[in-house]
Amino acid sequence: MPDEPLVLGIETSCDETGVGVVRGHTLLADAVASSVDDHARYGGVVPEIASRAHLEAMVPTIQRALAQAGVAATDLDGVAVTAGPGLAGALLVGVSAAKAYAYALGKPLYGVNHLASHICVDQLEHGALPEPTMALLVSGGHSSLLLAPDITADVRPLGATIDDAAGEAFDKVARVLGLGFPGGPVIDRYAREGDPAAIAFPRGLTGPRDAPYDFSFSGLKTAVARWIEARRRAGEDVPVADVAASFQEAVTDVLTRKAIRACRDEGVDHLMIGGGVAANSRLRALAEERCADAGITLRVPRPKLCTDNGAMVAALGAEMVARGRAASGWDLPADSSLPVTEPHVPAAPPVAHDHDHDHSSEHDHSHDHVHELSRKNLYDA
Repeated sequence: MPDEPLVLGIETSCDETGVGVVRGHTLLADAVASSVDDHARYGGVVPEIASRAHLEAMVPTIQRALAQAGVAATDLDGVAVTAGPGLAGALLVGVSAAKAYAYALGKPLYGVNHLASHICVDQLEHGALPEPTMALLVSGGHSSLLLAPDITADVRPLGATIDDAAGEAFDKVARVLGLGFPGGPVIDRYAREGDPAAIAFPRGLTGPRDAPYDFSFSGLKTAVARWIEARRRAGEDVPVADVAASFQEAVTDVLTRKAIRACRDEGVDHLMIGGGVAANSRLRALAEERCADAGITLRVPRPKLCTDNGAMVAALGAEMVARGRAASGWDLPADSSLPVTEPHVPAAPPVAHDHDHDHSSEHDHSHDHVHELSRKNLYDA
Protein backbone atom coordinates (compact mmCIF):
# COMPACT_ATOMS: atom_id res chain seq x y z
CA MET A 1 0.00 0.00 0.00
CA PRO A 2 1.37 3.45 -0.91
CA ASP A 3 0.45 4.90 2.52
CA GLU A 4 2.56 2.33 4.39
CA PRO A 5 5.93 3.64 5.65
CA LEU A 6 8.87 3.32 3.26
CA VAL A 7 12.05 2.75 5.25
CA LEU A 8 15.70 2.11 4.45
CA GLY A 9 17.50 -0.19 6.90
CA ILE A 10 21.27 -0.46 7.46
CA GLU A 11 22.87 -3.43 9.24
CA THR A 12 26.60 -3.54 10.11
CA SER A 13 26.78 -5.40 13.42
CA CYS A 14 29.32 -7.97 12.21
CA ASP A 15 30.77 -8.84 8.79
CA GLU A 16 27.74 -8.25 6.57
CA THR A 17 26.98 -4.82 5.10
CA GLY A 18 23.23 -5.16 4.70
CA VAL A 19 20.87 -2.57 3.25
CA GLY A 20 17.15 -3.22 2.87
CA VAL A 21 14.17 -1.24 1.69
CA VAL A 22 10.75 -2.10 3.11
CA ARG A 23 7.28 -0.65 2.60
CA GLY A 24 5.14 -1.73 5.54
CA HIS A 25 5.42 -5.53 5.58
CA THR A 26 6.60 -5.75 1.97
CA LEU A 27 10.26 -6.31 1.10
CA LEU A 28 11.34 -4.18 -1.87
CA ALA A 29 15.11 -4.69 -1.75
CA ASP A 30 17.69 -6.66 0.20
CA ALA A 31 21.28 -5.86 -0.80
CA VAL A 32 24.20 -7.49 1.04
CA ALA A 33 27.97 -7.10 0.74
CA SER A 34 29.81 -9.74 2.76
CA SER A 35 33.43 -9.70 3.93
CA VAL A 36 33.32 -13.33 5.12
CA ASP A 37 36.05 -14.40 2.68
CA ASP A 38 38.40 -11.80 4.17
CA HIS A 39 37.97 -13.40 7.60
CA ALA A 40 38.14 -17.06 6.55
CA ARG A 41 41.93 -17.30 6.81
CA TYR A 42 41.74 -16.22 10.46
CA GLY A 43 39.00 -18.70 11.40
CA GLY A 44 36.71 -15.95 12.67
CA VAL A 45 35.63 -12.35 12.21
CA VAL A 46 38.39 -9.75 12.65
CA PRO A 47 36.71 -6.51 13.84
CA GLU A 48 39.10 -4.10 12.10
CA ILE A 49 38.76 -5.90 8.77
CA ALA A 50 34.97 -5.88 9.13
CA SER A 51 34.89 -2.14 9.85
CA ARG A 52 37.04 -1.31 6.82
CA ALA A 53 34.90 -3.52 4.60
CA HIS A 54 31.75 -1.71 5.78
CA LEU A 55 33.32 1.64 4.91
CA GLU A 56 34.10 0.50 1.38
CA ALA A 57 30.75 -1.21 0.77
CA MET A 58 28.33 1.25 2.37
CA VAL A 59 27.53 3.75 -0.39
CA PRO A 60 27.49 1.21 -3.28
CA THR A 61 25.23 -1.13 -1.28
CA ILE A 62 22.78 1.66 -0.43
CA GLN A 63 22.68 2.73 -4.07
CA ARG A 64 22.11 -0.88 -5.15
CA ALA A 65 19.24 -1.31 -2.68
CA LEU A 66 17.49 1.88 -3.77
CA ALA A 67 17.84 0.90 -7.43
CA GLN A 68 16.54 -2.60 -6.73
CA ALA A 69 13.54 -1.15 -4.87
CA GLY A 70 12.86 1.34 -7.65
CA VAL A 71 12.64 4.28 -5.25
CA ALA A 72 14.56 7.49 -4.72
CA ALA A 73 16.20 8.33 -1.41
CA THR A 74 13.93 11.36 -1.16
CA ASP A 75 10.87 9.05 -1.18
CA LEU A 76 11.85 7.48 2.16
CA ASP A 77 9.83 8.02 5.33
CA GLY A 78 12.75 7.15 7.58
CA VAL A 79 16.20 5.58 7.93
CA ALA A 80 16.74 2.73 10.40
CA VAL A 81 20.07 1.35 11.55
CA THR A 82 21.34 -1.32 13.92
CA ALA A 83 22.52 0.60 16.99
CA GLY A 84 23.58 -2.61 18.81
CA PRO A 85 24.50 -5.12 19.96
CA GLY A 86 27.47 -6.08 17.81
CA LEU A 87 31.09 -5.17 17.09
CA ALA A 88 31.65 -1.59 18.21
CA GLY A 89 33.65 -0.43 15.20
CA ALA A 90 31.36 -2.12 12.71
CA LEU A 91 28.26 -0.64 14.34
CA LEU A 92 29.83 2.82 14.29
CA VAL A 93 30.19 2.71 10.50
CA GLY A 94 26.51 1.90 10.03
CA VAL A 95 25.28 4.42 12.58
CA SER A 96 27.43 7.18 11.08
CA ALA A 97 26.18 6.42 7.57
CA ALA A 98 22.55 6.35 8.70
CA LYS A 99 22.93 9.69 10.46
CA ALA A 100 24.47 11.25 7.35
CA TYR A 101 21.73 10.00 5.02
CA ALA A 102 18.88 10.84 7.42
CA TYR A 103 20.23 14.34 8.11
CA ALA A 104 20.91 15.16 4.48
CA LEU A 105 17.49 13.88 3.44
CA GLY A 106 15.65 15.52 6.33
CA LYS A 107 14.20 12.16 7.38
CA PRO A 108 13.75 10.70 10.89
CA LEU A 109 16.45 8.34 12.19
CA TYR A 110 15.66 5.12 14.08
CA GLY A 111 18.39 3.28 15.95
CA VAL A 112 17.07 -0.25 16.48
CA ASN A 113 18.12 -3.43 18.26
CA HIS A 114 19.79 -6.19 16.26
CA LEU A 115 17.95 -8.99 18.08
CA ALA A 116 14.53 -7.37 17.86
CA SER A 117 15.19 -6.89 14.13
CA HIS A 118 15.79 -10.63 13.73
CA ILE A 119 12.29 -11.19 15.14
CA CYS A 120 10.59 -8.46 13.13
CA VAL A 121 11.94 -9.70 9.79
CA ASP A 122 9.42 -12.53 9.89
CA GLN A 123 6.70 -9.96 9.13
CA LEU A 124 8.14 -9.76 5.62
CA GLU A 125 7.53 -13.50 5.21
CA HIS A 126 4.40 -14.35 7.19
CA GLY A 127 2.65 -11.04 7.92
CA ALA A 128 2.11 -9.23 11.21
CA LEU A 129 3.61 -10.85 14.28
CA PRO A 130 1.19 -12.32 16.79
CA GLU A 131 1.25 -10.60 20.16
CA PRO A 132 2.90 -11.91 22.16
CA THR A 133 5.49 -13.67 20.00
CA MET A 134 7.87 -16.30 21.40
CA ALA A 135 11.21 -16.09 19.58
CA LEU A 136 14.18 -18.41 19.56
CA LEU A 137 17.17 -16.48 18.19
CA VAL A 138 20.28 -18.50 17.37
CA SER A 139 23.39 -17.08 15.73
CA GLY A 140 27.14 -16.83 16.06
CA GLY A 141 26.84 -14.42 18.95
CA HIS A 142 23.45 -15.15 20.48
CA SER A 143 21.27 -18.01 21.66
CA SER A 144 18.21 -16.44 23.24
CA LEU A 145 14.60 -17.14 24.13
CA LEU A 146 12.59 -13.92 24.00
CA LEU A 147 8.96 -13.07 24.66
CA ALA A 148 7.80 -10.05 22.65
CA PRO A 149 4.36 -8.66 23.54
CA ASP A 150 5.22 -5.59 21.38
CA ILE A 151 8.27 -5.82 19.11
CA THR A 152 8.68 -2.02 19.10
CA ALA A 153 8.54 -1.46 22.85
CA ASP A 154 8.35 -4.63 24.95
CA VAL A 155 10.81 -7.50 24.47
CA ARG A 156 11.48 -9.72 27.49
CA PRO A 157 14.46 -12.09 27.79
CA LEU A 158 13.53 -15.51 29.19
CA GLY A 159 16.86 -17.21 28.65
CA ALA A 160 20.20 -16.84 26.91
CA THR A 161 23.53 -18.54 26.41
CA ILE A 162 25.84 -18.51 29.43
CA ASP A 163 28.96 -19.24 27.36
CA ASP A 164 29.32 -20.21 23.68
CA ALA A 165 26.38 -19.38 21.44
CA ALA A 166 25.15 -22.09 19.08
CA GLY A 167 26.71 -20.55 15.99
CA GLU A 168 30.02 -20.08 17.79
CA ALA A 169 30.01 -23.78 18.71
CA PHE A 170 29.39 -24.69 15.06
CA ASP A 171 32.42 -22.60 14.03
CA LYS A 172 34.69 -24.14 16.67
CA VAL A 173 33.69 -27.73 15.93
CA ALA A 174 34.17 -27.12 12.19
CA ARG A 175 37.66 -25.80 12.93
CA VAL A 176 38.55 -28.94 14.93
CA LEU A 177 37.29 -31.08 12.04
CA GLY A 178 39.31 -29.01 9.56
CA LEU A 179 36.21 -27.91 7.63
CA GLY A 180 36.94 -24.18 7.48
CA PHE A 181 34.93 -21.06 8.33
CA PRO A 182 32.04 -20.35 8.71
CA GLY A 183 31.16 -23.66 10.30
CA GLY A 184 27.37 -23.69 10.20
CA PRO A 185 26.75 -24.38 6.50
CA VAL A 186 29.55 -26.93 6.14
CA ILE A 187 28.53 -28.93 9.22
CA ASP A 188 24.93 -28.91 8.01
CA ARG A 189 26.11 -30.28 4.67
CA TYR A 190 28.26 -33.07 6.16
CA ALA A 191 25.58 -33.96 8.71
CA ARG A 192 23.16 -34.96 5.96
CA GLU A 193 25.42 -37.93 5.19
CA GLY A 194 25.95 -38.91 8.84
CA ASP A 195 24.12 -40.71 11.65
CA PRO A 196 22.81 -38.30 14.32
CA ALA A 197 22.67 -41.16 16.84
CA ALA A 198 26.22 -42.40 16.18
CA ILE A 199 27.78 -40.53 19.13
CA ALA A 200 26.04 -39.61 22.38
CA PHE A 201 27.24 -36.06 22.88
CA PRO A 202 26.03 -34.21 26.02
CA ARG A 203 23.00 -31.90 26.19
CA GLY A 204 23.98 -28.89 28.30
CA LEU A 205 21.70 -27.38 30.96
CA THR A 206 18.95 -29.97 30.55
CA GLY A 207 18.95 -31.36 34.10
CA PRO A 208 15.98 -30.91 36.47
CA ARG A 209 17.83 -28.27 38.51
CA ASP A 210 19.25 -26.33 35.55
CA ALA A 211 17.90 -23.00 34.34
CA PRO A 212 15.00 -24.05 32.10
CA TYR A 213 15.56 -21.49 29.32
CA ASP A 214 19.32 -20.84 29.40
CA PHE A 215 21.77 -22.44 26.98
CA SER A 216 25.32 -23.75 27.27
CA PHE A 217 27.29 -25.16 24.34
CA SER A 218 30.84 -24.83 25.66
CA GLY A 219 30.77 -28.28 27.28
CA LEU A 220 29.40 -29.83 24.10
CA LYS A 221 32.12 -28.20 22.01
CA THR A 222 34.78 -29.51 24.40
CA ALA A 223 33.27 -33.01 24.38
CA VAL A 224 33.38 -33.10 20.57
CA ALA A 225 36.99 -31.90 20.50
CA ARG A 226 38.08 -34.52 23.06
CA TRP A 227 36.27 -37.29 21.20
CA ILE A 228 38.06 -36.33 17.98
CA GLU A 229 41.43 -36.06 19.71
CA ALA A 230 41.00 -39.50 21.28
CA ARG A 231 40.31 -41.04 17.86
CA ARG A 232 43.36 -39.38 16.35
CA ARG A 233 45.62 -40.45 19.22
CA ALA A 234 44.46 -44.02 18.71
CA GLY A 235 45.36 -43.77 15.04
CA GLU A 236 41.74 -44.16 13.96
CA ASP A 237 39.94 -42.23 11.25
CA VAL A 238 37.48 -39.57 12.35
CA PRO A 239 34.01 -40.18 10.84
CA VAL A 240 33.41 -36.53 9.95
CA ALA A 241 29.81 -36.98 8.79
CA ASP A 242 28.80 -38.85 11.95
CA VAL A 243 30.53 -36.32 14.21
CA ALA A 244 28.83 -33.45 12.37
CA ALA A 245 25.40 -35.12 12.53
CA SER A 246 25.71 -36.08 16.21
CA PHE A 247 26.96 -32.65 17.23
CA GLN A 248 24.23 -30.91 15.21
CA GLU A 249 21.58 -33.16 16.76
CA ALA A 250 22.75 -32.28 20.27
CA VAL A 251 22.50 -28.54 19.53
CA THR A 252 19.13 -28.63 17.80
CA ASP A 253 17.66 -31.02 20.37
CA VAL A 254 18.41 -28.59 23.21
CA LEU A 255 17.29 -25.49 21.28
CA THR A 256 13.92 -26.91 20.24
CA ARG A 257 13.22 -28.65 23.53
CA LYS A 258 13.67 -25.44 25.53
CA ALA A 259 11.73 -23.34 23.01
CA ILE A 260 8.72 -25.68 23.16
CA ARG A 261 8.84 -25.65 26.96
CA ALA A 262 8.87 -21.84 27.00
CA CYS A 263 5.83 -21.71 24.72
CA ARG A 264 3.92 -24.10 26.96
CA ASP A 265 4.92 -22.33 30.18
CA GLU A 266 3.96 -18.90 28.82
CA GLY A 267 0.77 -20.07 27.08
CA VAL A 268 2.01 -18.93 23.64
CA ASP A 269 0.87 -20.86 20.58
CA HIS A 270 3.38 -19.40 18.07
CA LEU A 271 7.15 -19.88 17.88
CA MET A 272 9.38 -17.76 15.66
CA ILE A 273 12.95 -18.88 14.98
CA GLY A 274 15.51 -16.40 13.67
CA GLY A 275 19.23 -15.69 13.46
CA GLY A 276 21.87 -17.25 11.25
CA VAL A 277 21.59 -20.75 12.72
CA ALA A 278 17.87 -20.72 11.84
CA ALA A 279 19.06 -21.51 8.30
CA ASN A 280 20.19 -24.94 9.58
CA SER A 281 18.12 -27.66 7.91
CA ARG A 282 18.00 -29.97 10.94
CA LEU A 283 16.90 -27.17 13.28
CA ARG A 284 14.06 -26.33 10.91
CA ALA A 285 12.96 -29.95 10.52
CA LEU A 286 13.11 -30.78 14.24
CA ALA A 287 11.33 -27.55 15.21
CA GLU A 288 8.58 -28.27 12.69
CA GLU A 289 8.15 -31.81 14.03
CA ARG A 290 8.06 -30.81 17.70
CA CYS A 291 5.84 -27.76 17.14
CA ALA A 292 3.35 -29.92 15.25
CA ASP A 293 3.26 -32.41 18.13
CA ALA A 294 2.71 -29.58 20.64
CA GLY A 295 0.06 -27.74 18.61
CA ILE A 296 2.32 -24.71 18.15
CA THR A 297 2.48 -22.72 14.92
CA LEU A 298 6.06 -22.38 13.68
CA ARG A 299 7.26 -19.26 11.85
CA VAL A 300 10.72 -19.35 10.28
CA PRO A 301 11.79 -16.86 7.59
CA ARG A 302 13.54 -18.14 4.49
CA PRO A 303 17.27 -18.74 5.07
CA LYS A 304 18.44 -15.51 3.42
CA LEU A 305 16.36 -13.46 5.88
CA CYS A 306 17.69 -15.43 8.87
CA THR A 307 21.27 -14.29 8.43
CA ASP A 308 22.21 -10.66 9.11
CA ASN A 309 20.62 -8.34 6.55
CA GLY A 310 19.32 -4.81 6.10
CA ALA A 311 15.78 -5.99 5.42
CA MET A 312 15.27 -6.96 9.07
CA VAL A 313 16.39 -3.50 10.21
CA ALA A 314 14.11 -1.83 7.69
CA ALA A 315 11.23 -4.07 8.83
CA LEU A 316 11.59 -2.96 12.44
CA GLY A 317 12.09 0.64 11.37
CA ALA A 318 8.87 0.52 9.33
CA GLU A 319 7.04 -0.86 12.36
CA MET A 320 8.44 1.99 14.48
CA VAL A 321 7.11 4.54 11.99
CA ALA A 322 3.73 2.80 11.67
CA ARG A 323 3.25 2.76 15.46
CA GLY A 324 4.41 6.33 15.94
CA ARG A 325 7.47 5.52 18.01
CA ALA A 326 9.85 8.37 18.76
CA ALA A 327 12.77 8.84 16.41
CA SER A 328 16.35 8.69 17.65
CA GLY A 329 18.47 11.79 18.16
CA TRP A 330 21.53 12.85 16.17
CA ASP A 331 23.62 11.81 19.18
CA LEU A 332 22.55 8.16 18.68
CA PRO A 333 25.42 5.99 19.97
CA ALA A 334 26.72 2.70 18.64
CA ASP A 335 26.15 0.46 21.67
CA SER A 336 27.92 -2.90 21.42
CA SER A 337 26.02 -4.21 24.45
CA LEU A 338 22.58 -2.71 23.76
CA PRO A 339 20.14 -4.87 25.78
CA VAL A 340 17.31 -6.62 23.96
CA THR A 341 14.89 -4.94 26.37
CA GLU A 342 15.52 -1.78 24.31
CA PRO A 343 14.06 -2.53 20.85
CA HIS A 344 15.00 0.99 19.77
CA VAL A 345 16.85 4.01 21.08
CA PRO A 346 14.64 7.13 21.20
CA ALA A 347 16.07 10.62 21.43
CA ALA A 348 17.11 11.68 24.91
CA PRO A 349 14.75 14.16 26.59
CA PRO A 350 15.88 17.78 26.27
CA VAL A 351 18.09 19.08 29.03
CA ALA A 352 16.76 22.10 30.90
CA HIS A 353 18.95 25.19 30.48
CA ASP A 354 19.40 28.27 32.64
CA HIS A 355 17.47 30.89 30.68
CA ASP A 356 19.85 33.58 31.96
CA HIS A 357 22.59 31.91 29.93
CA ASP A 358 20.59 30.75 26.90
CA HIS A 359 22.57 31.55 23.77
CA SER A 360 20.29 29.68 21.38
CA SER A 361 19.56 32.91 19.54
CA GLU A 362 23.26 33.14 18.72
CA HIS A 363 23.17 29.83 16.80
CA ASP A 364 25.40 29.81 13.72
CA HIS A 365 23.27 28.95 10.70
CA SER A 366 26.17 28.69 8.27
CA HIS A 367 25.94 24.87 8.25
CA ASP A 368 22.36 25.03 6.93
CA HIS A 369 23.64 26.27 3.59
CA VAL A 370 26.13 23.40 3.44
CA HIS A 371 23.29 21.02 4.31
CA GLU A 372 21.21 22.28 1.40
CA LEU A 373 24.15 22.03 -1.02
CA SER A 374 24.84 18.46 0.14
CA ARG A 375 21.22 17.47 -0.28
CA LYS A 376 21.13 18.90 -3.82
CA ASN A 377 24.39 17.31 -4.90
CA LEU A 378 23.79 13.88 -3.38
CA TYR A 379 20.11 13.21 -3.70
CA ASP A 380 18.52 15.35 -6.37
CA ALA A 381 20.55 13.77 -9.14
